[in-house]
Amino acid sequence: MPTGGVQPGISEYKDIGNPGKVDNPVTKLDKDKQRKFTTDHSKLKELQGPFNSGPEVTKACLGCHNQAGDQFVRNKHWTWSYKHPVTGQQLGKDYLVNNFCTNARGNEGMCAQCHAGYNRTSPDYDLSKQENIDCLVCHDATGKYYKTPPTKGNKACSVMFEGLKPIDWTNVAQHVRLPARSNCGGCHFFGGGGDNVKHGDLSSVLFHPPRDVDVHMSEQGENFACIICHVGEGHEWAGSRYNMIAKDEKEHALPKPGMERETATCESCHGDKPHPLSVKGLKLNDHVDRVACESCHIPAFARGGVATKVDWDWRTAGRLRNGEGYKEEGYQQGNGEWRHTYKSIKGSFKYDENVKPLYRWFNGVMRYTTIDTKFDPNKPVEINYFSGDPGDPDSRIWPFKRMHTIQPYDKGNNTLVYMHLWGNDDAAFWGNYDFAKAIKVGMEKNGIPYSGEYGFIESYSYWPINHMVAPKEKAVACDECHSKQGRLKELKGFYMPGRDAPKWLDMLGLLMIVGSLGGVAGHGLLRILLAWRRKH
Repeated sequence: MPTGGVQPGISEYKDIGNPGKVDNPVTKLDKDKQRKFTTDHSKLKELQGPFNSGPEVTKACLGCHNQAGDQFVRNKHWTWSYKHPVTGQQLGKDYLVNNFCTNARGNEGMCAQCHAGYNRTSPDYDLSKQENIDCLVCHDATGKYYKTPPTKGNKACSVMFEGLKPIDWTNVAQHVRLPARSNCGGCHFFGGGGDNVKHGDLSSVLFHPPRDVDVHMSEQGENFACIICHVGEGHEWAGSRYNMIAKDEKEHALPKPGMERETATCESCHGDKPHPLSVKGLKLNDHVDRVACESCHIPAFARGGVATKVDWDWRTAGRLRNGEGYKEEGYQQGNGEWRHTYKSIKGSFKYDENVKPLYRWFNGVMRYTTIDTKFDPNKPVEINYFSGDPGDPDSRIWPFKRMHTIQPYDKGNNTLVYMHLWGNDDAAFWGNYDFAKAIKVGMEKNGIPYSGEYGFIESYSYWPINHMVAPKEKAVACDECHSKQGRLKELKGFYMPGRDAPKWLDMLGLLMIVGSLGGVAGHGLLRILLAWRRKH
């Protein structure tokens, strides 16, 4: 099943947000902890219906929420476009090439299931039509809403949405709420073609995570919805993968979670001295300006039994059995479910769980290899690459997932390619398995020069790890980094005790510190005793 961010309820995702379930993933959160509603939408005359489509519901929504449309058409969920203020690069899903399904541009029929709008069938989508805004994908409270592709796919994709009950548009329109984890997770947990495929720290386990997996989202912890940290104002949300805040130095009033603020950083709630006042706490706080909180408090990603994809080889795609494409399940993840390690439409995959992150100096700015970037074909292509180094005061040590892929490229021009994957024509790769046709059509439809010759090249992409924060007792121990073969052994250009000096020198330094502390304590005690003697 060639999914790329399909809504929960599709058979591949088992019971995650299953449309037949009455209790969707965060009903308890809304009822018990998050907020009291002031409007019963089921009683509004504007929502009595009947409604026969999503755009009809949207028209009714915008009739009352008369500023929402003007707000929404400016955000990234709608435009799929972002101009980076530092690098000047044109980014966004409508432009970038990645090393998963490679490109959304030209494949809107599949990828637009995770677009917050209706009827997006091509790159020339009219972004001014507010009636195409999909209010329900973010606000549905029934768990029975889903989206189907706006165009038809080939035979290999024809079974994706069989057996789903028709949407009761009136019922769904009458039962809405502020976005909950089930709404956000319906797309963000399933990006790249399946559960936890892309990010590594965003999976279906976060619908109901144990405390050991995420202290913020767990019902045994803080039971946060996504918008508690990613605070929204005017349909813009704090937090951006394209332009991250790697080191938050703003003076925050430390608002309570969920209150208005501009950032979605750890510091925006915890401040820049988060550890309690003690000898150990002082030393840990001394790390904050050089080490991201996530580096210590997310000891591993892909936890909780759901694996993440770490390797993808497109070269093997297109194999057939009895003239038909097929799938193989070759990896059983921690929760007992099997994952596909081969699909004719995509190639071969590898997965991993409980993965220690890759650590790099990072100042929040990523630069991207875009469709027009020329590269040396004798080296792996970095889809995105870091800015930051030990000498940069804005940089900190950050954790990342690294994704490895072997994917098609234009062998004559030494650029990446757009592939025509989805469609019911003979050039769509997801059904015809012809790289030459799929690349030729994908490039021509988007006006990109193509030499006519394709090859395969290694690529890497890097995904910052921000979620799956472990309880403090499960944080990374000091000696996991401060040792010669520790987590930070690959990071060079700075001195780190325990890693870069002989053991005797570290011991000498430790003794000097202990001696100094002892001297200060002894001096203080002596002054107290002398003062006591003078009084007596």
